Amino acid sequence: MSAHPSAGSLSVTTQINTYNEGSLHAILKARYAGEDGLTETPVDGYIIDVARGDLLIEIQTTSFSSAKRKLTSLVATHPVLLVHPIPAKTWIVKRPDDPAAKPSRRLSPKRGSIVTLFDQLVSFPTLIAEPNFAIEVLLTHEDQLRHREPGRAWRRKGWVIDDRVLLDVIEVRRFERSGDLLELLPDQLPAEFTTADLAGLLCVPRRLAQRMAYCLRELDLIEATSRRQRSVLYRRAQ
Repeated sequence: MSAHPSAGSLSVTTQINTYNEGSLHAILKARYAGEDGLTETPVDGYIIDVARGDLLIEIQTTSFSSAKRKLTSLVATHPVLLVHPIPAKTWIVKRPDDPAAKPSRRLSPKRGSIVTLFDQLVSFPTLIAEPNFAIEVLLTHEDQLRHREPGRAWRRKGWVIDDRVLLDVIEVRRFERSGDLLELLPDQLPAEFTTADLAGLLCVPRRLAQRMAYCLRELDLIEATSRRQRSVLYRRAQ
């Protein structure tokens, strides 16, 4: 696959004063487009975020499932780079009911990592095996803007998310082949392991470790060997 532009060389400001709708997606689209890229371009019946020569770049800030059909179709005839930002740190910015009052801002306890990619990769785990496909993961610092709207977003007690605002890109990882994902397995992992072992060593929830194991198994990178009580034992594929 041809070389991709990387966000690692992007100059990302840490002072963003204008919060527009979809600003995270918009700023990444503009930066990957650079000076010569085309944005919102029709290709084979789909609208593509960025086209740089033969390379098609799609920026997916949330669920991968909505892009499954498009990406699966396009990689058959085009090189495609999927860009996915994951917030390592998020600051919650709440707009008060009183328009004269200042917004509050606090650091969220939630932390993302490169491994968080598997939360979305379960939508199409084998696509990374296609020679025309690659994923670039950006670990970011972000502001998440919210306003209060009673009756909505009950889990957040009525605080509705308005936007995600990019503050900084702190790490970039690119996965061009399925085997690249094995780099995310912890070094201390025993020869045979369970998803509980994965979760403990990576300091992630068990559910994420299960999704990671599912993706790696679908790619024939790991295989099930036996069971330990109620848990499946895995090992690296031979």
